[in-house]
Amino acid sequence: MGNLAAFLLSLAIVGVVFEMLRRKKLREKYAALWIVVGLGTLILAAFPSLLTIVAELVGVQLPSNLLFIISILLLLGVCLHLSWEISVVEDETRTLAEEVAILRAQVEEMSARNAGGNTSAPSSK
Repeated sequence: MGNLAAFLLSLAIVGVVFEMLRRKKLREKYAALWIVVGLGTLILAAFPSLLTIVAELVGVQLPSNLLFIISILLLLGVCLHLSWEISVVEDETRTLAEEVAILRAQVEEMSARNAGGNTSAPSSK
């Protein structure tokens, strides 16, 4: 019964990820990670002895410990990736704010020139 619940849960995860992709609520680069997690969970739910075999090969005493290690490493990887994404977005935001400040200064300068009595278009000589 436990394997059936794990299988249905992982199937639901994969289904939700594909639905979010379809509705453009999740970008492909993030969805790939969750599809891998969902498919990995599907495989482990379908073949529970696989985790025991891998645990023995790696030298981990309990298969559940191996599952926890894999989960922690996956979460650390997600945190690292999201931290990198935040850094990129912060850099882009700072650049955009600087460009907006420059444009605002130029617009204010042009407005001050036009308001200073020079309302006619500049003539070219």
